Amino acid sequence: MIDLQERFIERRSFILRLFIVYFMFGGLFLAVLYQIFQLQIANYSEYEIAALENKTHEMNIQPIRGIIYDRDGKILVKNIPTFNLISVPNNIDDPELFIEDIKNFIDITLEEENIFYEKFKSKARYNRELVVKTDLDQEQIASFQVRKHNYPNLFVEKRYSRYSDYPNILSHVLGYIGSPSDNELLGILSEAIHPRQETIFSYANGFISGKSGIEKTFDDSLRGEFGEKIYEVDARGKLLQEISYTKPKEGKNIFTSLDLGSHIKANEALKGRMGAVVAVEIDSGAIVTLFSSPSYSINDLSNGISNNQFNELIQDPKKPFFNRALKGRYPPASTIKPALGIFGVQNQLIDWNFSIDDPGFFTLPEDGRIYRGWKKGGHGKVDLDKAIVVSSNTYFFSLAYRSDIDDLAEHLSKFGFGKKVCLDCFDEDEGLIPSPQWKRNKLNSGWSRGDTVNLGVGQGYMVATPIQLAYYSSILAKKGSMNALSLVQDTTDTLNSTIGFNNFKNRDWAQLHKAMTDVIDSTEGTSRRLKNLKSFQVAAKSGTAELVSLDSKEDYLLVRENETQRDHAIMIAFGPMPQPKYAVSVVIENGESGGAVAGPVAISVLKELIQ
Repeated sequence: MIDLQERFIERRSFILRLFIVYFMFGGLFLAVLYQIFQLQIANYSEYEIAALENKTHEMNIQPIRGIIYDRDGKILVKNIPTFNLISVPNNIDDPELFIEDIKNFIDITLEEENIFYEKFKSKARYNRELVVKTDLDQEQIASFQVRKHNYPNLFVEKRYSRYSDYPNILSHVLGYIGSPSDNELLGILSEAIHPRQETIFSYANGFISGKSGIEKTFDDSLRGEFGEKIYEVDARGKLLQEISYTKPKEGKNIFTSLDLGSHIKANEALKGRMGAVVAVEIDSGAIVTLFSSPSYSINDLSNGISNNQFNELIQDPKKPFFNRALKGRYPPASTIKPALGIFGVQNQLIDWNFSIDDPGFFTLPEDGRIYRGWKKGGHGKVDLDKAIVVSSNTYFFSLAYRSDIDDLAEHLSKFGFGKKVCLDCFDEDEGLIPSPQWKRNKLNSGWSRGDTVNLGVGQGYMVATPIQLAYYSSILAKKGSMNALSLVQDTTDTLNSTIGFNNFKNRDWAQLHKAMTDVIDSTEGTSRRLKNLKSFQVAAKSGTAELVSLDSKEDYLLVRENETQRDHAIMIAFGPMPQPKYAVSVVIENGESGGAVAGPVAISVLKELIQ
């Protein structure tokens, strides 16, 4: 007998299970409908863009680098067109036959041939252009042009090279470009529209960055901004056609304060000797001349140089890469004496009438050590004016001996010694003003009164760069007020200052200028041989920096047989007097006589700037 209660329970259970199944399938169906809605309606635009992106490829376009000008608008560095022979490997069946055919009318080196074969497959696969030969000359271009109808997969494309008409004269100040380091490249690409995408190059050497000089200092401004090309691609990433184009923004042009003519004149006057010339426009602090010798060709460095040629430059004992104008360290020698005179008057250690008897040497009271002057027998009775004109070492030995070293060091720092003086120069050296603390830290030795005495004539541990000497000369010319130096016309001067020599009055400055003018114009002046070279009045002070400490001229005659041991020739000058416009410093390594050797160079550069 059928239990009606059990059948009722079983039926109810079946209906419940059936409902659950229907509910599950219904929920699943609704979920699918929701996803379809999201894909086709709600997120349609998003997925459409993603799909489009999967069919496109973005490429950066390298911008053209800015031009560098001198102060008169003359071009110092420019971009010149160079022409490359470009192939379309995607349409080339036999690359070896293709190259052999081209070699019948254009010379292709083994290196260029190997690079072509190495890159052919990958370039063909993705429909990229492949360079066959760079830097075609006019004959090669003409040879291709008459045959181009036979070569549908070959064309000539313009690229650029960085170039200067004065590659050796301005090499150190302008600097050169080269391939960026990995970190530099990351920085360059971070500014591109698509940082990790490939680049269409405008320069024959691909990615470039400033490596030294103005090219390095103002690299960000000169570089410009990347453009963009977007191509349609197939599923394998092969380029099909161009979709859009955004023009790159050219780099900013740099207008410098440099004077081309004075660099040419400095180069002629130095005659290949090792040294530097720096000239400054006094009122503005603009650097008009920044010349270092020997030099190198920035065109060679920027556009390709063999490893052998580069190694020759690196190993050259004259160090052509070394920027002596900014980094050369030289004892200022007697050029420091006007600063010592200012110190003595300002601190009331002397006045213009204070005189001593100069026997040709100074004896250190503590130990009897002799410090000799340059003239045997001395200069007799000398006051401050005559001491500057005849360059009496004894006078300034005596003055330095009476000076506090810390006060003297602080005083010399006001003239720019021991610190950087240029706002926008590349890799400038600070020089050195020695002090008791420096000597303890560096040499583990105490300061002696003899060290102070040596400092009085710009010898001993003190060293200065040519640009510091030019800055110092400018301060002397401008009577204690000077802007920081700069290479670029629109550089903001943040270091403009009045140096402040409270006890050195206008009449003192006038007296100092007269004494420095008499260095050339007086019959007793140490640079009197320059008088006939100039056509206007010039204030000057020469110096002869000793590399070896000796007791007599006889000893020096033996030492000088080794040219590298000869004294350095130094000159600071400014003019035209009495309203000086330009200040200049000249250093000639191993030139021996500041007045006779460095002096004519200074006069030559001043004449070029003033006349």
